[in-house]
Amino acid sequence: MPSIKTTALALAATAMVTGLATVGVASAQAPSKPAAPRAAALPPGYQIVALPNANVPNFQRRVVVCPGTKHVLGGGGEARGNGAILVGSFPTDDGRGWIALGRQIGYNDVGISVYAICAD
Repeated sequence: MPSIKTTALALAATAMVTGLATVGVASAQAPSKPAAPRAAALPPGYQIVALPNANVPNFQRRVVVCPGTKHVLGGGGEARGNGAILVGSFPTDDGRGWIALGRQIGYNDVGISVYAICAD
């Protein structure tokens, strides 16, 4: 008859092997890490159109229009200068371009840039 020490060692070894086997099976069956989400495809005819910075009188609208038959998906504007404030940034009524306007505190003019995101 085996000694208590031998039996304990045999049971410990069996438990260890069983545990490793279980971990191996669990690892093999664990769900894989989900793939990173793919970036959405750009819409057909995607194009960013810019009207570079120019000084205009305070509150004068600057308009950038999408080329051809493209329509605006979004846009923005930037007011440049000391104390410059972008007062408005919005699409044109016909949906073909973008408008931006601003003012500059203490001056009669302001630098305005306009950007439109266009697509077919």
